[in-house]
Amino acid sequence: MTPAALAELVRTTAVDVLSARGLDTSVLPEVVTVERPRNPEHGDYATNLAMQVAKKVGVVPRDLAGWLAESLADQDGIDSVDVAGPGFLNLRLAADAQGQIVREVLSNGAGFGRGDLYAKLRVNLEFVSANPTGPIHLGGTRWAAAGDALGRVLSAQGAEVTREYYFNDAGAQIDRFVRSLIAAAKGEAAPEDGYGGDYILDIATQVTEAEPGALDQPAEQRHETFRRIGVGLMFEEIKQSLHEFGTDFDVYFHENSLHLSGQVAECVETLKASGHLYFDENAWWLRSTEFGDDKDRVVIKSDGDPAYIAGDIAYLRDKRSREFDLCIYMLGADHHGYISRLKAAAAALGDDPAVVEVLIGQMVNLVREGTPVRMSKRAGTVVTLEDLVEAVGVDAARYSLIRSSVDSAVDIDLDLISKRTNENPVFYVQYAHARLSSLQRNAMSLGIERGDVQNADLSLLTHEREGDLIRTLGEFPRVVRSAAQLREPHRVARYLEDVASAYHKFYDACRVLQPGDDQANPLTIARLQLCEATRQVLANGLGLLGVSAPEQM
Repeated sequence: MTPAALAELVRTTAVDVLSARGLDTSVLPEVVTVERPRNPEHGDYATNLAMQVAKKVGVVPRDLAGWLAESLADQDGIDSVDVAGPGFLNLRLAADAQGQIVREVLSNGAGFGRGDLYAKLRVNLEFVSANPTGPIHLGGTRWAAAGDALGRVLSAQGAEVTREYYFNDAGAQIDRFVRSLIAAAKGEAAPEDGYGGDYILDIATQVTEAEPGALDQPAEQRHETFRRIGVGLMFEEIKQSLHEFGTDFDVYFHENSLHLSGQVAECVETLKASGHLYFDENAWWLRSTEFGDDKDRVVIKSDGDPAYIAGDIAYLRDKRSREFDLCIYMLGADHHGYISRLKAAAAALGDDPAVVEVLIGQMVNLVREGTPVRMSKRAGTVVTLEDLVEAVGVDAARYSLIRSSVDSAVDIDLDLISKRTNENPVFYVQYAHARLSSLQRNAMSLGIERGDVQNADLSLLTHEREGDLIRTLGEFPRVVRSAAQLREPHRVARYLEDVASAYHKFYDACRVLQPGDDQANPLTIARLQLCEATRQVLANGLGLLGVSAPEQM
């Protein structure tokens, strides 16, 4: 019996108990909270339902808890129910009901943990979106890992997710990038406001090889040549780096297209007509304070050029025209102001601000022996995605960037995540999966067939460590659901570490394969089923993180 099934059993029992006494059943929550107590002596699961609703129906919480306990104790799958404190219910499952979790895992296979919380919800998930003026730095790398994992988690809850990269190919930064390329091609130092690093010379060289006469062209034509070829080369390199990192996008949206197509100008005129733009100090301003922003924002500057927010507004409008129900933006630590301004933009367009969600990611620091690491060979002043992957590999890089909440800064210890020991979280989880895969191979080499889980006697799994592992596996659907609801894929990583810990403790306490046995006994088969269920959950969870589940290490 999974936690979800137990919660539903508690609720239906509560409906019967209240109805039998003529009490109002409408006070019951749609979903009853059932949790695993920190102290195993308090039972397998606990609920505070009696304390939640007793006052609403005019009874004493312990009395209601007692009625519920008496009725629940008679239900199939329940071994015992105790009332604790002011009205907590502590429940213990019967061994066969607990074994049902193993059956559910293996029956659903790769689908275990998936749900329909966001069925048919169309989500536009925009992340990374680094300017094509250099390699992806650590902040963008964190979004590449966490954003891709969030997309997987949302998809696992039924959402139709489109991963989108906003290609910033317009504006002053691109001009500085192009001027830097031209300077490098001429053998000159980078402009004062330009970009440095070996990668600039690499790309400049490729531009002149592709267009040998580029430097001899008139200034305007030369600038366009270096912009067209150089930005294209840089962006192709970014896409290739992301692909090798396991992060691919469905849409690469060009910012410049919003200006060339007239969408920005059209959007500005629409806002003027609606009265949401006003003219002051030779500029056009969005009345964003009317929608919760801390100040009004310039949309058209005094020189007549659109401000950056003009493109943002047109971009949001374009997303909504593509019929996305929810637009999630994953932005860097210096973009806090975008939360209110994007929501204000949605409101000014006549939309519900709730269609916009902005997630802000914090900084990532690499450390070795407690000292910050600066190791970029190409970018010079920043650590890039390639630097991190070269140092520790894709799996360790992704996992270490996902396992902490993105709204908190994180220090990544290169020494730690390079170790092939249980101190290294990604190794700890992957090793558990490899160990479980090896166990199944060993069983087959001994001629032991695990068989159909439906025929296994899982009621034999009564050891404390078996029960703890089974109940941990049963939490997976709830973990995935909460990770999707809260936009926190790190919850999956931390959960997998709990699974690996529970498994290692089980393996140390409970022998699975008996040495020298020619004939496997029913307990052996039951434990093999439990082991396979554990392997399946680890594989499913690692898949949601975009991290491999190796069969041997």
